[in-house]
Amino acid sequence: MAHVKAGGTAKNLRDSNPKYLGLKKGNGQKVQAGQIIVRQRGTKFRAGENTKVGKDHTIFATSEGVVKFSSIRHKRFDGKTVNRKLVSVINE
Repeated sequence: MAHVKAGGTAKNLRDSNPKYLGLKKGNGQKVQAGQIIVRQRGTKFRAGENTKVGKDHTIFATSEGVVKFSSIRHKRFDGKTVNRKLVSVINE
């Protein structure tokens, strides 16, 4: 006789680790060169002045300054005009 009741197999007990995406610095915050401003999937935010995009679409500062979020109007190839979010670092 078994001393412990037989357990069934559990298939859905695994979960992936959180990816910690989103804004890391807000508008008006000071940043140093190399600090991450936005972690994102795809280019929801575009890199502006004094920022660059990493291979996983992370936007980071290339110089010391203050973060500024803005919006630009962009005309697509089919003639539609869309707004794009832009992240810049302004030197002070």
